[in-house]
Amino acid sequence: MPLKVKSDSLRNIKALSKLMDAQFRIPGTSIRFGLDGIIGLVPGVGDFISFLISGYIVSIGVNKGASGFKLARMLLNIVVDALVGAIPILGDIFDVVYKANQRNMQLLEEHYVEGKHQGSSMKVIIPIVLVLLAVLFGLGWLVYKTIVWLF
Repeated sequence: MPLKVKSDSLRNIKALSKLMDAQFRIPGTSIRFGLDGIIGLVPGVGDFISFLISGYIVSIGVNKGASGFKLARMLLNIVVDALVGAIPILGDIFDVVYKANQRNMQLLEEHYVEGKHQGSSMKVIIPIVLVLLAVLFGLGWLVYKTIVWLF
């Protein structure tokens, strides 16, 4: 059942998730892709930027009171997207197929349909932030190693 988005922030992240994962279509096919697949072509840096945008979508879930289970699934989606997406060429194809942001938007919609959107999920913020920082550190290290290797 599609969500009737009432909140401006939810409406904005729905548009953002479409922009990142499904804004464009390859002519003559039903294959859709977004900026995630395009900016991911820039080794390391593109994946880092995509990860930050995906992290923003998860932070909206935290602010809107999504359950720890939903947030953990959302976090797993962006970690998988970031790790596999960091692999040259294969990761770019994976970004077009996996669509982590669309998956996370679906999880938020399920959360609202269930009617459990009450308050904030502050008790899960610290573990999520720690995992996000660890992944950001790993991506930063990957960018550093890529730059050193290139130059």
